[in-house]
Amino acid sequence: MTTATARSDRRISPVFLGIAAVAAVSGWAVWTDFAEQPGFATFLFVTAAWVVSLCLHEYAHARTALHSGDISIGAKGYLTLNPLRYTHALLSIVLPVLFLIMGGIGLPGGAVFIERGRIRGRWRHSLISAAGPLTNVLFAIVCTAPFWLDALAGVPAAFRYALGFLALLQVTAAILNFVPVPGLDGYGVIEPWLSHSVRRQVEPFAPFGLIAVFALLWVPGVNAAFFDAVHALLRSLGVSDFDTYCGLDSYRFWQTPDARCSPNG
Repeated sequence: MTTATARSDRRISPVFLGIAAVAAVSGWAVWTDFAEQPGFATFLFVTAAWVVSLCLHEYAHARTALHSGDISIGAKGYLTLNPLRYTHALLSIVLPVLFLIMGGIGLPGGAVFIERGRIRGRWRHSLISAAGPLTNVLFAIVCTAPFWLDALAGVPAAFRYALGFLALLQVTAAILNFVPVPGLDGYGVIEPWLSHSVRRQVEPFAPFGLIAVFALLWVPGVNAAFFDAVHALLRSLGVSDFDTYCGLDSYRFWQTPDARCSPNG
């Protein structure tokens, strides 16, 4: 009985498989230009792939916690990759997707409840927090690989733009997640190394950390500096500003497309 329960705790959720299937089919539609509305296909592909990356982000937190001593993770359903099992589905899935649609930015999520009291060792606590954004880093490497490997010959322009935009989302998510602000994974990395008194003083601000970071991003100067750094990093990986711009332009299928981004333009 215990073994059967453990296996079910780790069985990949049909919800996640469905999302992955949407990403695969819509990605194929973008690649082959099969869809009558290529912008809508790009929208589905990028959104579904983004949700897949969010699920993997949370899975990385949970899996690392499991191997660090929190054996309660499986019973909570976190190892099934089902986004509906997160403690705060609003923070982990809904808000990131909403910010993606509104502003084209990778909002860090985060809502798997880890019983930290079961885990011993500061390095383990730090690694659990780092595991999520490191997944975004890995996802960004995969998305940018065709660019920095100079393997774009034969890749349709629409798919290239979508991939560039998806890479932008992963880079912004990784950077923002690593900001050492309470409530974000970056703070979780350094928190075990802070004194007890400092942690007690900072703890009340944790629910507002994410809000504060995004409030700062609304400041034009901060926003410009942040995205200048993001685009500089992407350019070093072979992803041009034009790639990401056209990816966002195609993603927003409800707006008039920029003729410069047309494959035949």
